[in-house]
Amino acid sequence: MGKILNYCLLIFLGILFFIPLIWVFITSISPAGEIIGNSNPFWTNNPTFQNFAEAWEAAPFLKYYLNTLIIVFGVLAVQLVTITLAAYAFARINFKGKEILFILFLLQLMIQPEILLFPNYQIMAQLGLVDTKLAVMMPYWASAFGMFLLRQTFKQVPYELDEASKMDGSRWWQTLWHVYIPAARPTYVAFALVSVSTHWSNFMWPLIITDSVDNRPLTVGLALFAQAFETGAQWGVITAGTVTVILPLLIAFFIFQKQFVSSFMHSGIK
Repeated sequence: MGKILNYCLLIFLGILFFIPLIWVFITSISPAGEIIGNSNPFWTNNPTFQNFAEAWEAAPFLKYYLNTLIIVFGVLAVQLVTITLAAYAFARINFKGKEILFILFLLQLMIQPEILLFPNYQIMAQLGLVDTKLAVMMPYWASAFGMFLLRQTFKQVPYELDEASKMDGSRWWQTLWHVYIPAARPTYVAFALVSVSTHWSNFMWPLIITDSVDNRPLTVGLALFAQAFETGAQWGVITAGTVTVILPLLIAFFIFQKQFVSSFMHSGIK
């Protein structure tokens, strides 16, 4: 009985959170006149893709997409290196002050990113990097969450494999590459999904540090795009722009959802 109630609750919450998404999709393919006079916001009698065409012409979404891809995967590429090295050090290397340093790393999870906006901006201004993609990426090149997640996975790798690799003459980086990284592939997939979705939807820091179309990501571009249509209340065009931004994330989630869940089970985090 308890399981049935839990499933019913999960289904109810899923439907509840899915309703705004349905409204956005329906509105994005609804003609402007029908949106205002339609008594049912979850149905359209004359679906059209004209809103997407208008949204694509009203803002340089192609440039925003390119900027976002560079930023998101630039951050991810550096993160994979930093979290791998840090996770291996905390999982397998013994050194003085290891536990204290590990706790300091985890303290980063308790710090809200908004607290660091002003210090980060000052540093980027001193480096002359304001309004650059590099400035958007640099504060996120290290991830305490990714390091912790990967450390948990590395600790589950049998130590005998580590010793056997060293007995065969492998150096530490060869052991890391041939033993630990292959064993942690599901965790890498999960972290990549979290990292990509987080930085794809990141808004506040890119808004502050960028001033030009050449460096703005999709989230900032969408906000400026929506402001231009606020007075006319063209919800179809605005929601079409929103769908343009969120659609890649939804597709990626549906493709990799099994790997995402299994990776957390594999790493022992529940």
